[in-house]
Amino acid sequence: MTRQNRLAALFRPRGVAVVGASADPTKLGSAMLRALAGFPGHVAAVNPRVDGMHASLGAAAAAGPVDLAMLCVPAKACPQVFAEAAAAGVRAVVICGGGFAEAGEEGAALQAQLAGLAVDTGTRLLGPNTSGFLVPATGLTASFVPAAADVPAGRVAVVAASGGVNHAVSFLLAEAGHGVSLAVGLGNSADVDAADVLEYLADDPTTAAVALHLESVSDGPRLLDAVRRLTVTTPVVALVVGRHDVAAFAASHTGALATSWRTTRSALAAAGAVLVDDERQLVDAVGALSGVRLAANPMPGVAVVTAQAGPGLLLLDGLRGRRITIPELTESTREVLGALLPALTFQRNPVDTGRPGPGFGAVLAAVGADPGVDLIAGYALDEPDAFDLRAAVARRDPTVPLVFGVGGPGPVVRETRRALHEAGVAVTDGPAGVAIATAALVADARARHRAAAPTEPVTPPLPTVPRGPIDEHRAKEFLATLGIAGPRRRVCDSRVAAEQALADLGGPVAVKILDAAVLHKTDVGGVHLGVSTPAELAVALDALEGIGARRVLVEAMAAPGLDLIVGAHRDPVFGPMVMLGLGGTAAEALGDVVVHPAPLSVTRAAALPEELAAAVLLGGWRGGPPLDTDALGRILAVLGDLLAQPHLLEIEINPLRLHPDGLLALDAVIRTREVPDGHADR
Repeated sequence: MTRQNRLAALFRPRGVAVVGASADPTKLGSAMLRALAGFPGHVAAVNPRVDGMHASLGAAAAAGPVDLAMLCVPAKACPQVFAEAAAAGVRAVVICGGGFAEAGEEGAALQAQLAGLAVDTGTRLLGPNTSGFLVPATGLTASFVPAAADVPAGRVAVVAASGGVNHAVSFLLAEAGHGVSLAVGLGNSADVDAADVLEYLADDPTTAAVALHLESVSDGPRLLDAVRRLTVTTPVVALVVGRHDVAAFAASHTGALATSWRTTRSALAAAGAVLVDDERQLVDAVGALSGVRLAANPMPGVAVVTAQAGPGLLLLDGLRGRRITIPELTESTREVLGALLPALTFQRNPVDTGRPGPGFGAVLAAVGADPGVDLIAGYALDEPDAFDLRAAVARRDPTVPLVFGVGGPGPVVRETRRALHEAGVAVTDGPAGVAIATAALVADARARHRAAAPTEPVTPPLPTVPRGPIDEHRAKEFLATLGIAGPRRRVCDSRVAAEQALADLGGPVAVKILDAAVLHKTDVGGVHLGVSTPAELAVALDALEGIGARRVLVEAMAAPGLDLIVGAHRDPVFGPMVMLGLGGTAAEALGDVVVHPAPLSVTRAAALPEELAAAVLLGGWRGGPPLDTDALGRILAVLGDLLAQPHLLEIEINPLRLHPDGLLALDAVIRTREVPDGHADR
């Protein structure tokens, strides 16, 4: 049996032992015993100092099967008890208490000892520093959190870095009418991590969707592989913590912009996960995906049907803000709607019924029959005196998925939501929730379409990246071998050479410090632009000599245009990544970037500009030059492929100027490292 399969002992044990059980109701061991009261299997209390309890794990195992041990003992005692558990045949251990890596060096040493025992014995460890997990369908509440046993069984699995978030999301799911198949808090993840649980869930028939909460990732490629394989059958919705974490300034702009939060989200999305921004969105998105999943589609068409105009506008605004396609309905569809609705209502999409009435079901049916509609997003206040919402929804075409928000107070509305949910409708309580749920279904459909796209041929063999210190001139020479053009330039090691370069190139020129050790030239005053005359050149050279410049680069000024930043680097967690964003000196301040794991196809790379907030600027905004997305895609794909050469750390072009003649590399950075021959890593 592999270590992965031994998670069955954790989540599907025949028996559970509580080590450190207590008769004192205020103790953790007592709370754990109470939580396990509903478990139908063997439950053993272990405490040699309490009469009526087992003196050891061995004695508990002799009384009945014990696959799982819950350790409610001090941190210093945990390694010894863990070893005793493994010797007694226990195959999984949960350590709820703290005092480990989160508590300092001594605790980190204890945690490392536990991790080593888990590897040596094959006994899986959940935690330490976790509040446990629950499997409602089997009555297993391995958690000391009050009311955890009240969470109903359902089709959503929760995999959370934090035990507190695990329970908070589980409670929110229950309030929204969803139960859970498994809800686990990973704690410090000394052994069992998110990838382990996702691999386990890939074979779990009771799980229809997964809510994933991440705070950090230790093995990025393994996590992505688990997400990629799971999303083939089971959607994953991810909430990543750390949006506002500002890491130490990296060596290049590429590293500074590719923060751990942004990289984690981008890598998860590339693997097929749906991204959300908070726990409420997580519940709306995963709840919808647990019951509804669109067919793979690059651009699903969404129709909006609303019984009240105001909430409908909120819903429409939320969808358009997420760049969701809302196609105009066909003329034949509008003719049908015209016979059903008052003349003054809007009927092109969105469809406003004016006020709900008996014809609401016929409206849903007509909209669902439109050839451009793949999904209906609707909203109505529950008004039983005006119309029967449940009956209206029942008239829809069941092959066209429906996300519906039902507003109103009280138990009647909750019952309506429950009935719609049972009828296969993704249900939320308001327009914002409908927008989130709809966006999740669309994102999932688009991700699966990308995953199903045929693999493109690998790019031809690329030239070897030069080694050693590489200044801007050498970097641009290398880019030229890749077909990436740069401005005309001269390398100058004297004033006479610089004066001759100005004469040869003609003004205006840029005059820059040329030193491989200076990566951020603008920050140190190492760039002077628009130099046209010998006098202006003299001023620039004086300033550059003042900051220690021994050589300068004199370069023809490029035509005005829009500046981009493109780059590829090795992320310490996820490995090779490419990045695209708005460039120039304001790149980090604007932070409008998209990151994607490498290698990637030219087609996928060419689609990355669509994900920028400033994407509209790249389409010829106000007479500007339009971006050749295929040309940019080739550049990004090639930069990513270069990282197959293990000595390349990162390569960056900033700015890459979009101007009437195409894309021009105005500055470039290449960083390498010494790597022994034959060595390869990520």
